[in-house]
Amino acid sequence: MRGTGVVTLLGLTLVTAACAATPNPIAEPEPRTATPATTTIPPPVPPCAVTTGACVSLPQHLAWLLRDGRVVRGPVPAGFGPPDRTTPAGSFHVVWKDRDHRSSDYGTDMPNSVFFAAGGIAFHAGPLDAPSHGCVHLTDADSSAFFDGLNVGDAVEVR
Repeated sequence: MRGTGVVTLLGLTLVTAACAATPNPIAEPEPRTATPATTTIPPPVPPCAVTTGACVSLPQHLAWLLRDGRVVRGPVPAGFGPPDRTTPAGSFHVVWKDRDHRSSDYGTDMPNSVFFAAGGIAFHAGPLDAPSHGCVHLTDADSSAFFDGLNVGDAVEVR
């Protein structure tokens, strides 16, 4: 048989066979190439009629920044107030902005504040996993984009 041989080792006679003739049952499988995905899930669309301003989805914990009917940022994750300090739902307008605001009621910093509802309700940088006092918490980068992208008078819808 081709590829076989006889070896004497320490007084024992061994018959060897060529490995190429039979596959090794414990060999690594041949690597497979990944099959490209055929479908891409589009991001959620804003549930608001705002064309220039911001849209917030309370159930989805998402926010969008829109300009001239196009989404310019989002959806981005957002945090809100707990049931006893809910973020108000409705249609609003940006009233004023303060890049380095500090809450006089709670003594906390509210970077990139964009105020849009009564009671000091604003978009601002804050922890997404900690409840607000009714404000919309955004990441640092997202709150900066909302601060730069929203102007006094722009529409804000919270649904």
